[in-house]
Amino acid sequence: MKYALLLPFLLLSACKPSAPESPAAAPAKSGKPQVYVANYPLFYFASRIGGEAVEVHFPAPADEDPAFWQPDDATIARYQAADLILMNGASYSKWVENTTLPDAKVVNTSSAYSKQFIEIQDASTHSHGPGGEHSHSGTAFTTWLDLQQAILQAQEVSNSLQALGVPGSAEAMKKNFESLKTDLEALDKRLLIVGQRIGKTPLVASHPVYHYWARRYALDLQSVLWEPETVPDDKALEELKSLLAKHPAPWMIWEGEPAQESVAKLAALGLKSLVFDPCGNRPEAGDFLSVMKTNVDALEKAFP
Repeated sequence: MKYALLLPFLLLSACKPSAPESPAAAPAKSGKPQVYVANYPLFYFASRIGGEAVEVHFPAPADEDPAFWQPDDATIARYQAADLILMNGASYSKWVENTTLPDAKVVNTSSAYSKQFIEIQDASTHSHGPGGEHSHSGTAFTTWLDLQQAILQAQEVSNSLQALGVPGSAEAMKKNFESLKTDLEALDKRLLIVGQRIGKTPLVASHPVYHYWARRYALDLQSVLWEPETVPDDKALEELKSLLAKHPAPWMIWEGEPAQESVAKLAALGLKSLVFDPCGNRPEAGDFLSVMKTNVDALEKAFP
């Protein structure tokens, strides 16, 4: 199966993470339920739905992919002591495989569509950032890039927050969820339309993280294993040429804004560069919704 997603890098402010809370710091003793989450999308959903009734914590550092981050012992202890632990599911948090979390407090927010998970076979091992080598084999985990799946995850978040039983908060949480759902549905409809305009245009992505978005919006994409900050060497370019011979894509989609030397090398091959940051970590500016709105605006401009 082929997948795709894109955004013009000149039009999108990259969704780069800002400084997270210190993993060693203890949460404030506010008396509010303490909620710990696996990634930034869940942090945004829980914060928007829970409002002032709860305290939401996302302790992953700014320079790591939360999917492959390994929290230290003190941070794991904070997860274990939380009132609610919101996980992404779909094999997202690798650290959980070797950690015991209290089952009664853990919610797998993607469980409602687990039968629709995409399995990735024979993915290569590679490294980026301080997290060391890893592979994208197994279950595709960037689930929220299908905005209908994001809505289902937000629903699980809403149900779980309401179940905490904070006095007087249930109706506000329901209204907050409905507002979020309305926003995500509006973007989903626009993406379906622009996906139809893109049609069967082949696309190449710099990283294999766009599976669910590509499936939802019927885009045709194949992936390589490049990083925005790393200029591709001759071997990487030759591998790309071989891919383009079978999959003549006019666009390369990047997770973050690429180095200008990379853009130039792609331009020499006839490829334009586009950025779509999945926003698994905190954005440098704005929030999850504002980044996604910018994404959709840029797609519509690229494919009028």
